[in-house]
Amino acid sequence: MRSAYAVAAFFVLTATGVSAETNEVKVGAFTFAVPEGWTQVTPSSPMRKAQLEIARGPAKAEVTFFHFGKDQGGSTAENVARWYAQFPGSEKNQITENVQAGAVKITFAMTEGTFSSGMPGGPTTPMTGYGLCGAILESAEGSIFVKMTGPEAIVKTSTEALKKMVTEAAKTAAPRA
Repeated sequence: MRSAYAVAAFFVLTATGVSAETNEVKVGAFTFAVPEGWTQVTPSSPMRKAQLEIARGPAKAEVTFFHFGKDQGGSTAENVARWYAQFPGSEKNQITENVQAGAVKITFAMTEGTFSSGMPGGPTTPMTGYGLCGAILESAEGSIFVKMTGPEAIVKTSTEALKKMVTEAAKTAAPRA
């Protein structure tokens, strides 16, 4: 019976792009090495290709990965604007950085304030004292969207790890024609 559970877990993790053996997440052409202390969890939505959790005591931040395919999911600017709109009144805290890692252009978006949690166009729940660090990796196969949201203290202390994870994945991705 135990082996049946192990086989089932393997197939679930493989289907979601999570590697149980190497603590990596594969999304599109990119393989992300999960930082130490971050936990892979089952994505809470079928739109999510993978999901991580960063727990600090009872408080938790989540890191979500999306890939919609070539020419899908909107432009980088549209997504950054949508992410910032989820933090109304945070204009003075918004930081956008553009980085080139190998052949990949990465846009990082960071802010903090009150997060309007919820599906776009649906009801939202205001979460005060929250932070965002998002990354968009532009790829010929379609952009990869990586978004960390959670309590501001966790996001701030995890931002460098997220940036390193994303940048290393971009540097080691095989170039596509």
